[in-house]
Amino acid sequence: MIWDWDWTLEILPDLLTQGLLVTVQATLGGAVLAFVLGLFLALLRRSRRAYISRPVGAVTEFIRSTPLLVQLFVVYYVLPDFGVSMTALTTGIIGLGVHYACYTAEVYRAGIDGVPKGQWEAAVALNLPRHWTWLSVVLPQAVRRSLPALGNYLVAIFKESPQLSVITVVDVMGLARELGSERFRYLEPVTIAGLFFLLIAIPASILIRRMERRLDH
Repeated sequence: MIWDWDWTLEILPDLLTQGLLVTVQATLGGAVLAFVLGLFLALLRRSRRAYISRPVGAVTEFIRSTPLLVQLFVVYYVLPDFGVSMTALTTGIIGLGVHYACYTAEVYRAGIDGVPKGQWEAAVALNLPRHWTWLSVVLPQAVRRSLPALGNYLVAIFKESPQLSVITVVDVMGLARELGSERFRYLEPVTIAGLFFLLIAIPASILIRRMERRLDH
């Protein structure tokens, strides 16, 4: 099969301005939700009240133990039967965000546990209020320790975004399949879509590694 450069130049703008744009929207939306909700879940799991920490832990483990694909199907196709209906892209963002929030919660927990006990003791010795201890002493250090792992999850969310095509989200990969089906020719659109992922994921991974080295110092 010979590469068709004319058709490549014809479909490139659509893949870039439509497909890739949707992929980036889903990635950033899902990542922001995952990072914020993950921190909230981590704090709830550290609660001294068992009736809070145990149910949150059970729900977190359940979501982590089930495939993202199944969760997307349930949210998009099952919940409307109970009156909960959302657009495909919104469903995809929520699905990605909630799924990865359960993973980032463990990252935050590890970061919090990594804060030296002396920091807690110093805050008590200074008679700092508990909420101020968390906001000014514990969380800044915990989030800093968690940043490299959170960056890796950002790349993972980006690579998982093509799964949203099962709920009719037309991302860059979904659009590539649609364009390929028009001519029964998938080489060019799928290759371009793959190159888009490489051109974004590889620099992001390099930046994350540099950030890890910088934080180590």
